[in-house]
Amino acid sequence: MRAPGARPGRAAAAPAGARRVRAGVRGWRATRGARRALLRYARWVRSAPGTHLWLLLLAIDTFILVGMSPRARHYFLTHTSTNLVELRHHPVKVLIASAFWTETPSFLLWFALFTLILAPVERWLGTARWLLVVASAHVLATLISETAVRVGIDSGELPHSIAHTVDIGVSYGLAGGAGVLAWKFTGWWRWTYLACALGYVTAMLVAGGTFTDLGHLTALLIGLSAYPFTIGRPRANPRWPRRLRREWS
Repeated sequence: MRAPGARPGRAAAAPAGARRVRAGVRGWRATRGARRALLRYARWVRSAPGTHLWLLLLAIDTFILVGMSPRARHYFLTHTSTNLVELRHHPVKVLIASAFWTETPSFLLWFALFTLILAPVERWLGTARWLLVVASAHVLATLISETAVRVGIDSGELPHSIAHTVDIGVSYGLAGGAGVLAWKFTGWWRWTYLACALGYVTAMLVAGGTFTDLGHLTALLIGLSAYPFTIGRPRANPRWPRRLRREWS
């Protein structure tokens, strides 16, 4: 029985008010956590501007490719490709343009690989050295692989139609970044990383034997040859996971 003079609903009002206060506190904490996460990501983006500008352009280009018909997409990529025909007529244009398009729209894959490989390399070496390594790997691997195609056509081992094939994408630059990244590690981490990276691209070359597989191996080796750019740069501590994660971020 309610006590004389008590107001109806008063006993239930206090718990309801407390729940609203607790809900407000949780919402404020969630908002603060989201802000901190956004600030950390913004700092990460600013620390690797080249990588994220490249990603932004890839996102725009992926959106454009998705809107094209298959026939229009093939025509466009063929004339933006670093195949023998385009290299003969527009070498500078296609060497630059091919680094910003992919044959199949797959932005999420490139986002993951850029975040794991290219962004750490840029933060480690600085944007200027990062750009030199990645651009050198892209250009030199393209020229070497297409030279192999030219030799194959002249020797009769490859059909003449391959001179018009689509050879486009960011994978050579990515492979170059993966190569120089090996020097970030020390001790057995470095040799394990190298064994995995070299083993993977070599296995792909042996299994596929395409000029693209040759380009990936070449780009990885070009990245490895960029060791002088890493002199004086801090190395990752091999003690896993806390110290390595802290130095990586």
